[in-house]
Amino acid sequence: MSVLASPEPQSSKLPTFVSAMQFVRVYWWQSLLISAAVLVPCFWHEHLEAGDLPSHVYNAWLVHLIKSGQAPSLWLARRWNNVLFDFAISGLGYLFQWRTAERIAGGLSVLIFFWGSFALVSSIKRGLAWSLIPCLAIVTYGWTFEMGFMNCYISLGLSFFALAILMRGSRQEQCWVGLLVPIIWLAHPLGVAMLIALGSYTVLARNLTPKRHLYLFVPAILLLFAIHLLVQLRYSYTVSWKPGYVHDGFDQLLLFGPHYLLPARLLRAFVAACLLLELVLTFKTPRWWAAYLLPAELYVLTGFGVLMLPTEIDTVRLHQLGFVSIGYLTERLTTILVVLACCLVGAVRPQKWHLAGFSVIAIVFFGYLYRDTSTINETENQVKSSLEKIPAGQRVVAALEVFPSSNVGTDHIFDRACIEHCFSYANYEPNVAQFRVRAYADSPIVMTDEKTVVAGRLSNYLVQKKDLPLFEVNWCDRIGGSLCTRELAAGEYTPLGFKLDRSWLDQFGRKALLIDLLPGVFVFAIAFFAVNLEVRKRAV
Repeated sequence: MSVLASPEPQSSKLPTFVSAMQFVRVYWWQSLLISAAVLVPCFWHEHLEAGDLPSHVYNAWLVHLIKSGQAPSLWLARRWNNVLFDFAISGLGYLFQWRTAERIAGGLSVLIFFWGSFALVSSIKRGLAWSLIPCLAIVTYGWTFEMGFMNCYISLGLSFFALAILMRGSRQEQCWVGLLVPIIWLAHPLGVAMLIALGSYTVLARNLTPKRHLYLFVPAILLLFAIHLLVQLRYSYTVSWKPGYVHDGFDQLLLFGPHYLLPARLLRAFVAACLLLELVLTFKTPRWWAAYLLPAELYVLTGFGVLMLPTEIDTVRLHQLGFVSIGYLTERLTTILVVLACCLVGAVRPQKWHLAGFSVIAIVFFGYLYRDTSTINETENQVKSSLEKIPAGQRVVAALEVFPSSNVGTDHIFDRACIEHCFSYANYEPNVAQFRVRAYADSPIVMTDEKTVVAGRLSNYLVQKKDLPLFEVNWCDRIGGSLCTRELAAGEYTPLGFKLDRSWLDQFGRKALLIDLLPGVFVFAIAFFAVNLEVRKRAV
């Protein structure tokens, strides 16, 4: 019996936790195979390439130096958010080599996000979302993961589990969600914010008849608009708005260059076609819309929030809470948006061609991802070889980007290459007050001024006597060529790096959105005509 046709172990009459245990008991071997497949990108290269992840590993190494008294100019702050992943990888570093520790921590993060998304989609459709597994795998390795925002990533995955309980759990089971909140907060506050916003809406909507959802939906829209006005009027000089390209969730697939436009637009077009075709086939069925109502509301509300909320905001109040600023909020929110889009498709009756279509798109996406992360991995090995030419324990700066048009950062590979050999002098974590590792003034291990750190990373820093000796790693002649290492002198600027050209993102605008919807509209028109023709034949 195929998985798509197999009986569902989780009846809506069973308690949520009983259904979960029954799922594990019945589908344990399928779950293991799927988990193994989803984890492949964590192991297909020598290093796990994911944006800020190398910086997290580097700072976990610094934690060990601090605790052993080998880094007296650094200290550990007590933090209760944005640190769960760092706690994990630092602890694993005592048991395994750093390469193994990062794979374990990264792999667990991937599984939390993937199965959290799977649980949420399955709770919406009241069945198991087998046909969406390739789609969820793509989303799992989307922009948020590739940026290496691991704490935020984990918090969202845990929040998806919690939201799934709120979707289908009894009142007693919903109370258990409170136990997850401290863990989610320890990872990142965004997961808690999402859980409060979408969770409260879900609980209230469950107690209303569908016709009365409007009384909940409209105030939610007005609240988001009010927040928009408040932020714009009160914090106009400290916020950054980034409309740019279309942020509909499918932008999570836009990673290292313009070639990712293909899988992103294919996925958007295929999802639209699945939804519109199902609409034609079921619109005469009584209450056909009931399964789509809540996920559609959550998707629209989250999408409206993406439009209304700023990408970056920096206020005194945030500093008092222990944050320098909120950055990349728009892109982080689209992680939630794309999972909610999967929830919408999850409400569609599963078809074998759904699985086939999503699988083809997954092959394209992961093919690109393998090729590009392989290039990053090779560059990191070059960096490590270059650093071996420098005496141990030296300060080093670099401003390396592997791809000239990447939508995600790749410069932190330099940080990981320094582990157990040198110090990444311009590492940002000790200076942004959002992580555990902090630096005393004039630390010889890391720059201690945030603006100076930014300058050092962007390769326009004026070297001072107190920085010496200081080495620099950069491209010898062109991007993607060989790397050169040299010692810098006081009064010298670190050489300019290159400016990323992300103009290709404009191709993911409103015009592209309309074009991507056309195949779905075409399928809708043909199916609608065929259904009506069949009805007329039967009438005759």
